[in-house]
Amino acid sequence: DPSIVMACALGRLTPKNTQFFLCDMQEKFRTSIRFFPQITQACARLVDAGRIMGVPLVVTEQYPKALGSTVSELRIDHAAINQPKTMFSMATPEVSDYIQKQPDFRNAVLFGIETHVCVLQTCLDLLARGVQVHVVADACSSRSAVDRKFAYERMRQAGAFVTTTESILFQLLGDSKHPQFKEVQKLIMEPLPDCGLTGDQA
Repeated sequence: DPSIVMACALGRLTPKNTQFFLCDMQEKFRTSIRFFPQITQACARLVDAGRIMGVPLVVTEQYPKALGSTVSELRIDHAAINQPKTMFSMATPEVSDYIQKQPDFRNAVLFGIETHVCVLQTCLDLLARGVQVHVVADACSSRSAVDRKFAYERMRQAGAFVTTTESILFQLLGDSKHPQFKEVQKLIMEPLPDCGLTGDQA
């Protein structure tokens, strides 16, 4: 179907063809990641809006025994899978098995930390599987501004879409007549705080 091919090429998002991927937003990183409070707010908007719109959530935690659980600000009780891991990519055997059982899955909305390590490697693994990847720039960060900046470039070069929290949510809504529009709108009434993506801080 040519329309499906075009939708894939353009990265068209619908709640049915999309899954949210929350990467390693854990307690131990709270003091070392640049703009951690700001990206936590962005991640929370995505997670909460995903719950409202019925977008499945995939969560991973990097070696949680040492690095702690996902931060308490993020309500992830509705996650389809919450997988501990030691590899950097989220595409663990367990997550890969889950993905293979989702027949409508076309788009991964990817956010978390660190941009140049786990997020980047997840992005490349998903692209290699033919998934369209949408990296949410204002919901990802690293310890280093340079690493973060060039990770976005690397992922864009590989074929990912680099976008923002609000853009993702409005794409998924599609219409102000969407039955969950008012509920999601409440989440985004206040602009997100600056997270270092403008000027020289990116």
